[in-house]
Amino acid sequence: MKYLQLLILISIHFYANAQIPSHYKQSKSFNESLKTIVHEVGLDSTWDVGEDGKEQISFAVIDLTGKKPVLGGVNFTNFIYPASVYKMYVAMEVLRQVSNNEYSLFRQYIVKPPNDVDRSREIGFDPRPLLKDGDTVTVNYLLDLMITRSDNSAANCLIDIAGRKNINQTMHDNGWYGSEVTRKFLKRKFEDPGYDTVKSTETNALHAADFMYKIYKNELVNPWVSMQLKALMGRQLDTTKLSTGLPNGAMFYHKTGWWSYYTNDVGIVDDDKVKYIISLFTPVTENKVRPTLKELSRRVYDLIKNLHQ
Repeated sequence: MKYLQLLILISIHFYANAQIPSHYKQSKSFNESLKTIVHEVGLDSTWDVGEDGKEQISFAVIDLTGKKPVLGGVNFTNFIYPASVYKMYVAMEVLRQVSNNEYSLFRQYIVKPPNDVDRSREIGFDPRPLLKDGDTVTVNYLLDLMITRSDNSAANCLIDIAGRKNINQTMHDNGWYGSEVTRKFLKRKFEDPGYDTVKSTETNALHAADFMYKIYKNELVNPWVSMQLKALMGRQLDTTKLSTGLPNGAMFYHKTGWWSYYTNDVGIVDDDKVKYIISLFTPVTENKVRPTLKELSRRVYDLIKNLHQ
């Protein structure tokens, strides 16, 4: 209980004091161009998100094509509900523990309630069955399900394996205060004691983009962890969001997320000549925002391509 109270106090302090890492350069013209894109596609509004009140987007882009990474965006320090995007934070800690030889990727794990929450597959065409009580699977299998299919049952199992205290210590080691993993993907009445009343997990576009930048640089924990995560994200099965605005030759290493009002996508775009990170969290339902995501993604790609011609 003391840990959770301390976590809340730390989060509140850093909530209002998010700092831009010194390894990024900022450009007024780049920032203004991104603001124009956001305005023209209609994402510079304030939305009503039910009991969560009013919310705005959190958006960051890191141009990797030049010599030094250039950061820009709109409200990129605004904390917002990340939905399944925060599964990538869970994966980081699991892989860190594997890298430290605490257990193997092929360690077997038995699925137990209440973790087996999924009643339908997030990606309909994926043939892998839903996890159920009593299934014996490996950590590696759970990681693949959690990232590529965004499986909630797999995420719940991996949160237990990694431990929320450990996940959040690694988050703090990277300076991502306020983006702590507080909840599993299940109803509060099934949560562990203390976590049934804690605030929902939040993150912002800056933290998520910085996470991707460290993967890009092979600096997220260590090169092995970075490359494992990049490989998982390169096999992402959800291509219905920012992917739709990218040219066919572009590789997108990313993690998506959606729930209720929220639709999000974060990743690394690389087509050899154009390289950047895009991190977008929106308080808009998926059906409504999909065409907007396609247009925004296309415009950001063209912006960065034109900057380096």
